[in-house]
Amino acid sequence: MKALLITGDRSGSGKTSITLAIAALLAQEAPVQTYKVAMDYIDPSYLSAVTGRPCRNLDSYVMGPDEIRAVFEHGASGAEIGLVEGVRGLYEGAEAIGDAGSTASIAKALDLPVVLVVDARSITRSAAALVKGFAAFDPDVQIAGVILNNLSGAGHRQKTLRAVEHYCDLPVIGAIPKSEEMRLAMRHLGLVPYREGQESGDFLERVAAVKEVIGTYVDLDALRGLMADYTFTGATGPFLPPQESDLRVAVAYDEAFNFYYNDLFDILQGGGAAVVPWSPVHDPLPEADGYIIGGGYPEMHAASLEANDRAREALREEVMNGTPVYAECGGLIYLTKRQNLSAGWEGREQDESFEMCGVFDGETFMPVRRTLGYVEGRAGSASPFGEGTFRGHEFHYSDVRLAAGTRYAYELSRGTGIEGSRDGAVVSNTLASYTHLHPVPAAPFFHEFLNRCRAARRT
Repeated sequence: MKALLITGDRSGSGKTSITLAIAALLAQEAPVQTYKVAMDYIDPSYLSAVTGRPCRNLDSYVMGPDEIRAVFEHGASGAEIGLVEGVRGLYEGAEAIGDAGSTASIAKALDLPVVLVVDARSITRSAAALVKGFAAFDPDVQIAGVILNNLSGAGHRQKTLRAVEHYCDLPVIGAIPKSEEMRLAMRHLGLVPYREGQESGDFLERVAAVKEVIGTYVDLDALRGLMADYTFTGATGPFLPPQESDLRVAVAYDEAFNFYYNDLFDILQGGGAAVVPWSPVHDPLPEADGYIIGGGYPEMHAASLEANDRAREALREEVMNGTPVYAECGGLIYLTKRQNLSAGWEGREQDESFEMCGVFDGETFMPVRRTLGYVEGRAGSASPFGEGTFRGHEFHYSDVRLAAGTRYAYELSRGTGIEGSRDGAVVSNTLASYTHLHPVPAAPFFHEFLNRCRAARRT
């Protein structure tokens, strides 16, 4: 497999739109496997959609080197091209010193050449100084080429391109004009997920327009020439072949809940579970041995979730009967008594309140200050799915306020939980947290979830 990593000089450089379009164009000719650096859900939804293959996440803060290679190689099966999209600027990571969590660390772990997207807005010769600095900052990072973005005209393009190629001895394989067509639809947590946006004709037109711009202004033959052969190591990590199913695990998946790492489904199937998708917005609760409710935008679909009262009541009854349930962020919100959304937010004329499942005695309030970053902590004896240390991620605009006396499974040493450093609220065999776990480093947790599903069924 030929492989390459595309990154930016900063957040907002345009790398997401550029990588999306390159993946779509290359996928017209050969199977393309995409990857996203960091614990993002939304960019992978786009990359999965345009290639027809599930995008995989790579993060060196939550994963070790062997796990990174295992995810990369597991996803690569049957692909001819591997394309990795970076996060923020190339060297941004979890700390000021050290590159854990950065795009650079993934490039080094997988020995991938890098194409640097530079936001050249209002700079020309300075772009060369910027590229030269990026190339010299870490000699172990192989910057192989440059794409200039947000160019304002022919003169700007010519001067900037000439400066970069002269001073940096690197090829400029793309020079993209500043244009409205390169913008994708946004929301308070980032891009609108592809699962929702595809229902809008305007949204799909925007994706098609980005693809046309990149096809015109990026030299795809030159980009292919920068790719390197990836050397497979045989890393397998926690991935097992799908087993004969002895469990049914229902996973909430619809316009309200769609934040999942694609490796989760492989981990569940390798553990002997048949995955049953269901919609808390539209469907009755299916019969299952366990339930997983991921993150998403329940606040954008609060009225529809409230209207499906049969599903809410049935899920609450399953929890009380001891059926295992695991929920993250949006799923946590769904399990509280109600969502409270403030006037003025998303065009609301007045405060609104919507009934949720009532599994936990507490309410959700939105919007509040945005919380974003890595978390680290330990699951204690209150956890129904095993004890141990973990690393994960959080990203939300909500505040979940649970009653005094709520049991918590997690104690965080980094990040913000539901109540200070406490996260992972527990009722019976249900655990709900703001923390998002990646299923590869957290595979023992998900295996224990399946074991608890088997034990609960026997009783």
